[in-house]
Amino acid sequence: MTRDEDLPFDTKMLDQMASVCVHFGLNLKSGQDLIITSTVESLPLVRRITEEAYRAGAGVVTTMLSDEELSLAKYRYGNDESFDRAPEWLFKGMAEAFGNNTARLAISGDNPMLLSEQDPAKISRAGKAMSIAAKPAMERITNFETNWNIVSYPGTAWAKQVFPDLSERDAVASLAKALFSASRIDGKDPLKDLHEHHAVLKARQEWMNDYAFESLHYTGPGIDLVLGLADGHAWKGGASMAKNGIVCSPNIPTEEVFTTPHAHRVDGVVRASKPLVHRGTLIDGIEVRFEAGKIVEAKASKGEEVFLQLLDTDEGASRLGEVALVPHSSPISQSGLLFYNTLYDENAACHIALGQCYSKCFKGEIGNDSKTIEEAGGNSSMIHVDWMIGSGELDIDGITADGKRIPVFRNGEWAESL
Repeated sequence: MTRDEDLPFDTKMLDQMASVCVHFGLNLKSGQDLIITSTVESLPLVRRITEEAYRAGAGVVTTMLSDEELSLAKYRYGNDESFDRAPEWLFKGMAEAFGNNTARLAISGDNPMLLSEQDPAKISRAGKAMSIAAKPAMERITNFETNWNIVSYPGTAWAKQVFPDLSERDAVASLAKALFSASRIDGKDPLKDLHEHHAVLKARQEWMNDYAFESLHYTGPGIDLVLGLADGHAWKGGASMAKNGIVCSPNIPTEEVFTTPHAHRVDGVVRASKPLVHRGTLIDGIEVRFEAGKIVEAKASKGEEVFLQLLDTDEGASRLGEVALVPHSSPISQSGLLFYNTLYDENAACHIALGQCYSKCFKGEIGNDSKTIEEAGGNSSMIHVDWMIGSGELDIDGITADGKRIPVFRNGEWAESL
């Protein structure tokens, strides 16, 4: 479905999404180049964003498209050696572009279970090779050196995964409605709605920063976790300023307030509250135990082999790089849908992320140098994988440097109204 007349939803929503992406998500500046990555099926949105970007004065817009059948061809016909290789030249070029102030936009919408029938060992090898090759570009993004944004398009295979009992057209229409609503672009004035929402997130981040907690204590079903926070950490939420001086909103939608945990100060047990889809595999029933920041025991009821291989990617893969707070009453949570897409599912619940930390989540000059980030407790890794631990039964206490406990979450909601 790439022609407007074939789409089973109001294409005005794509116009509004394109405007939001360019003017709010990216806040693209005149003369700035843009790199877009997308699925072939998402072309109706890609075209609109490209047009809107040029209207906004973009320099050069470069688009790279992926296709599900092309991705599967490697697993069906590729030689064994191919699973340990990835196009380093491509990511070096992207890293150079980001370093030269090129903006980055990713459009997700592919089949989350595309690789579900492929060999997990090959998936792991290919993922690791890709992580190694992509590191130069990924570091530019995690260091927030340029303005970037990620949004989604209602792909057919994805829609059928979320709504398996509906026809393809009805499933796409239903997923489109859910995505546009979650992204807050279906109102009369999406830009106004998004600015107001992000103001609420900013107030929450300021509340957390004022307390400057040393750690957070999580309790709930299967959870008893003391999560230390990095020295000089800073909570972020919603729109933020990249190092190139442009205020952008990396994720649309977003409901989270997040920061950097201390890579060596996490202890206790935690259980996932929602499945994780990673590299085409559904990983469910995750349970882990941390000691001194590292996962020392891990299991899953489904997809355990892929999860364990993920933890073995590198030294930092079994430590945390992000902690995020999301109320159980968030619109995505209340939709009752499992999206099989981290961008959406992470905004339905409190979550943690394995791997690389975000350098922007530090105060002052700490985030400007990899050595000071490490000294403050920031984690380094080739991966960054979020998984959900929040629910309506989760309680969180903030613990100050002098040992005082402040309620942060009660029964999955912020303990204090602002």
